[in-house]
Order: sequence, then structure tokens, then C-alpha cells
Amino acid sequence: MRYRLWILLLPLLLLLAAGWGLGYYYETNDDLTIVALLRGTTAAAPVSDLHLYFHGYAALWSWLYAAAPAWPWYGLTLYGLLYAATVLGAAVLWRVLRARTGVGAALALLVLFWMVGWLEHGFWFNYVRVPLLLAGAGVLFAAQRAPARWALLVGVLAFGLSWLIRPSAAVLGFVVALPGAWYLAGRRVGPIVAGAAAWAVLGALWLHLTWSPQAATFRRLDVLKSNLNDFQLAAPPRGPLRPADSLALAAAQAWQLGDSTLVNEASLDRVAPFRLGYFLRHTAPAKLVALARQLPRDYFPLLLLLAATGTLVLRAGGGHRGFWLVQAGYAGLLLGLGTLLKLPPRLALPLLDFWALSNLIYLWQLRPLPRHSLAVLLLVLLATAIPYGYKTRHRSQVLPQEARANYEQRERLTQLARGTQIVVSDALEETYKSASPFTEGVVMQLIPYRLPGPVWLSVRGWQTLHPSQVALRKQLTGTRDFTGALRNLGQRTDVAWLLTPKAAALLNGQLARARQPNEPVAWLERRKWPKRFPYGFSSPTNGVHAYRMRTKFPQLSTKAKIL
Repeated sequence: MRYRLWILLLPLLLLLAAGWGLGYYYETNDDLTIVALLRGTTAAAPVSDLHLYFHGYAALWSWLYAAAPAWPWYGLTLYGLLYAATVLGAAVLWRVLRARTGVGAALALLVLFWMVGWLEHGFWFNYVRVPLLLAGAGVLFAAQRAPARWALLVGVLAFGLSWLIRPSAAVLGFVVALPGAWYLAGRRVGPIVAGAAAWAVLGALWLHLTWSPQAATFRRLDVLKSNLNDFQLAAPPRGPLRPADSLALAAAQAWQLGDSTLVNEASLDRVAPFRLGYFLRHTAPAKLVALARQLPRDYFPLLLLLAATGTLVLRAGGGHRGFWLVQAGYAGLLLGLGTLLKLPPRLALPLLDFWALSNLIYLWQLRPLPRHSLAVLLLVLLATAIPYGYKTRHRSQVLPQEARANYEQRERLTQLARGTQIVVSDALEETYKSASPFTEGVVMQLIPYRLPGPVWLSVRGWQTLHPSQVALRKQLTGTRDFTGALRNLGQRTDVAWLLTPKAAALLNGQLARARQPNEPVAWLERRKWPKRFPYGFSSPTNGVHAYRMRTKFPQLSTKAKIL
């Protein structure tokens, strides 16, 4: 009973202590971008279906935000699941270590491993971490207690909750935990594999049957967008592009994806093709170099722990062929993901965690245990915890500064938009990075909850591909067409245009491209700032300027006038 209580309390205390000492911050702006959609801040109505992820969660959250908007439901839910993953992982590692060491040594190893391999998950948070960790920890937990049916239920439930968050991340978490699960359960891992596979297959079938055409298009465009901007898989065009394609490529690279007549599947296939030869000669080598720099710099404690476990297995004698094949598999997976896709912290650390866990499980099952194994592991973890702690402390000083700068920028944008009904901007989502998951209402700082605030129409970011943005344009302007909506907004006096020069130039190019012969020329023009701006800003703020739309009919030629 005491053991179970400690396994529940210790992860909670560690997560709370990390938040108290370091804080909680979002790794990217993706999380608050999702929250803005769920709240209906950047959509026609609270979004209850995000299509690619948070299946079921989005409907629940949109209802909760409507009922009690002051509560950070998104952060509370995901941190609750992160806590569950931490409990499952701690329970697995504790039972492995406790079987052959004393309580004090097992507790020391557990806490040190958390410090160098798990602390970042709560401190520098991103939603992708949760399905990876929860699915993997659930598989290990169920395998360690196989064939207990209740443990199998826990494992399948953990995988299912992870799959609903992001299917691909849950499957990846399941895959990287399988070696450790096999070491723990052998062939008894079969029911766990079958349960997770059944959930994944049936879930994929359900999505395929229920996806609307708009959702399917969104998914395909999201993949093409990611290949270009996230994974750098696109090769340069072989020759000069047509003006429309050149504009489409510039808009896609700038994440201005809302104009479906410009940025679509056909145009992205033309301007951002994948060519294997270019990838092998240019893209892959550059990614490998970046990966070789990233992993030792950011995760040297876990890499040294992996080296230590490998050395101890060698000292144990014997072939251990399966162990070394697993090492090659983990290394190949890291290299493959880092080369073909990308390996950001939210992905790299969970993969290294499960690699290290599987090695510890294997090592601790050897008979006899290699001499001084406990001392070697404690020494490695202690020696790396000090420089890693310094590195984490430095990050904990940088992130609040970034959060404060983004808050101030958000405050400026909010004040510039005061008194208007609609804000067209490419700058809002950039200010979400490093925000706190538990103060999202204050962080977004758009308008107090009880007052009607302006609607933000974003023209930049992955969310501009989401079907909710088409509905928002229709609601605000009466048309679904992107450039037509801009023209209609340009005729209104209650619209604030807060844009960077690059975004304004691209929008002007789109307006010129879509202009019909019988329409006036429309363009965005930077407003001159008065000597004393009413909100105290005497100059453009951090690269964002106020614009207004101007229109005029082209001058007719003399010949045209005579005719």
C-alpha cells in the first residue's frame, strides 16, 4: 500500500516542484493556436473538430470553454495525462530497480532519471509529448504485469487516449516501447499488441468513413505544407516559375495558406516537388549534420546513459545479439526521423527516454548483474545532472524573458485593435510561444471575458488551412473567397489591419492576381503614424504596422476615352 501511494505521490511532487522552481512554458505556438480555435477567438464559433488530432477532446473542450472560459481546460487535461504517463513510467522503473537494489538506490535512480530524462516534458510542454509518453508507458506497464487483465485494460486505455490526441504520435510511442515490453513479458506481450493494433485500425477506419471532403482536403494540404516548411522535403523548381506559381510558393513558405485558389494541392505539387536525387545530395546530409549537433548538445545525459548500459551489457559476456539489434533499430529510427522528417525536442526526448528505459530493463534482467552496475549508472546520472541542471536553469531564465516580450507585443496588438470589430493580422500567433499552459486566458490577452472583443482573422499559420477559417470569412464578409473577403473588409471602417510588411506585400500580390477587369484596383497601404498615437506608441511595434486598404479605378487611356 505504501509503495502504491509513493508511486502516485512522487511524480506529482516532482512535476509540482519543477513548475514551482522553473515554471511551465509552451515549446511552440501550436498549443495556444489550438486553444484560440477551441475558444472561438479566431473562428466563427468554438471549433469542436480539429480533424487531424484531439478526436473527441476538441468537442469536450469547446463545450467547457463556453461554460467556464476562465479555466485552462486544455492545459489541465493534457497535464493530467502527462501525470498519468509519469506514474506509469515510474511504476515500471521502480519495480525493475527495486527487485535487485535497495529502496534508497532505486529511489535515487528514479529521481535522477526523471531529472535528466523527464523534467523537460512538463517544463517545456507541447501536446505531442503526451501521446508519445502515455502510449509507451501504458504498453510497458501492461507488459510488466502481464497477463493481468486489469493491467492490459490500463495499457490499451492509455494507448486509446493517446491515439485520440494524435494517432501517429501514439503509434510511434507504442513502437518505441515494444522492445522494453518484450524484455518484460516476452510472448505475453501479444494481447497488448493486439489491443493497440485493433484500436488503431478501427480508429483509422472510423476517421476514413466520417471525414468530410473539407477535412480530407485539409489533411492532404497539411501534409504538403509540412513537406515544404517543416520537413524541407521539397526541391527547388527546375526552371522559372509562372508569376502565379511564384506567388504561391512565396505565400506557402510564409505560411500564408488561406487563399485556396492560389495555394492548393496542384500548385504545391508544381512548386514544391520531391526529387530523390536532390534529397540525397543536399537535404539529407544537411539534416544529418544538424542532428549530429543537436543530440549531444541537448541530450548528453541520456546518450551517456545509453553508452553506460551498452558497456555493462558487454561486460556481462555472451552475444546479446537481440540487444544489439534493438540498439541498431533505435539508432536507425532516430536517424530516419531526423533525416526524412524532423526531430524537435518534443519528439527527440520521448524516443530517447524509451530507448534508455528498454536498456535499463534489459540490463537489470541479466543473471548475474554485471559488477558495479548500480554504481556506474548512479555516477553517470549524477555527473550529467549537474551540467544538465545548469543548462535547464539557463533555459528557465530565457523562456520567461521570451514570454514577457510576447506578452508585451500581444498587449500592443490588443490596444491597437481596440475599438474595432475585426482584426486582420499575421502577427498574433507568433506571440503564443513560451506562454504558460495554466494562464492561457491572461496570456492570450485579447479582451476580458465578459466584454465583446474583436474577431481576429489570421492570414498566417497552419490554422489558415482549417475549414473553420472559410466559415469565419463567410460570416464576416458574406463570401468564402479569400481575396473577395479582403476586398469586402477593406470597405469597412471597423477593421484593423495589423501586418508585417512581408505579409502585406504578399496580400497585395494576391489582390492584384485575383482582380477582375471590372473591379477597381485594391491594395494595402501603410498608414502614417500620428505624432502622438492615442495609445502611447509613436512608431511601428516590433515589425508590425497598421495598414488600410485603398482602391481606385485605373485611368482610361486617351484612345479608350475617344471610343
